[in-house]
Amino acid sequence: MIDLDQVFCDVDDFNAEFEPLWKEQLLQAGEVKRCRDSSLSLSEVMTIIIAFHSSNYRTFKHFYMDYVMKHLHRAFPDLVSYNRFVELMPSALIPLCSYLHSRQGRVSGISFIDSTPIIVCHPKRAHSPQLFAEEAQWGKNSVGWFYGFKLHLIINDEGELLSVKLTPANVDDRTPVPDMTRDLFGKLFGDKGYISQKLFELLFGRGVQIITKLKKTMKNKLIPLMDKLLTRKRALIETVNDQLKNISQIEHTRHRSVFNFMVNLIAGLIAYTYQDKKPSLNLRVTSADQLPILV
Repeated sequence: MIDLDQVFCDVDDFNAEFEPLWKEQLLQAGEVKRCRDSSLSLSEVMTIIIAFHSSNYRTFKHFYMDYVMKHLHRAFPDLVSYNRFVELMPSALIPLCSYLHSRQGRVSGISFIDSTPIIVCHPKRAHSPQLFAEEAQWGKNSVGWFYGFKLHLIINDEGELLSVKLTPANVDDRTPVPDMTRDLFGKLFGDKGYISQKLFELLFGRGVQIITKLKKTMKNKLIPLMDKLLTRKRALIETVNDQLKNISQIEHTRHRSVFNFMVNLIAGLIAYTYQDKKPSLNLRVTSADQLPILV
């Protein structure tokens, strides 16, 4: 379990600046809606949602009823019922998205890109009327066909998130790359699915060199030894994807709301950013002991 005090303080400091600006934008949009006051603050709602994704509970209902309501009543004295909390979760979506953006890592010049399926239902049930009929699509990866979305990630050499994008499953992996790499520089390592001369030239003009392994039908090219070694380290981002699904639980098929599906996904990504030990290549010098000794 992550440090609740640290998460709440970070979230509350963020909301102190974000909420006034957010509410100001809502008023300018001319939307007039009845807002029912809650005994829980937005920061408390966000903290509880994020905490679930670092717990050992597999469902949010059991986490809230068996752990939060029984053991965290001192930390959250104004807890509401489980049904009421589920009603509050969609209101935290936009603040969670903005907060995730503030949790992005530092661009180091070495980045890795990949996509992973986010399955929303079993393929046999995908043809029947269901919640994501207008949003989800069929997609295919090395394992086979799936129904849902694709989560596109870019991380740095220390496993920190740099850019995140969710698309329907039928979107080509190369499509969101230009938008996701606007703040990057240096070298970007990906799999063979990102091979494209047009994409390479576009990114190269921005100062980003995308590097992939070659297909069997392509002519061999000489590349620097360091680049060749780093292409073999692309498993780093696959490890991150595995942790997001098995530890942060960003994927399951029990959703009853599109908004809460997004809340679950974004909160899982935020919970990952709070991990003390992330997958890393350990390329950076963090102490004087790691500096080379000249004889």
